[in-house]
Amino acid sequence: MASYDLQVRPSVWKDVDGVPKKDLKKIVARMESLRDDPRPSNSVKLSGLEYYRVRQGDYRIVYEIDDTHLIVIVAKIGHRKDVYKKK
Repeated sequence: MASYDLQVRPSVWKDVDGVPKKDLKKIVARMESLRDDPRPSNSVKLSGLEYYRVRQGDYRIVYEIDDTHLIVIVAKIGHRKDVYKKK
């Protein structure tokens, strides 16, 4: 299976302000793992959207997959209590 390119939207870096470093390291490692397997067994497709989410502790990584161009685009990272709320 081909490796996917990982793209992170610029707004994601604002999302991670204030995330403890130990959690941020794990979040980045989980994002990197999406290159090899964009649909791991613990990922969930969000209903009504073309997005998936994967858990990393109390945080969620929301992303989309472009299978045509082999790209994973991270759209949002947030604490589980806030990540699905619209601003």
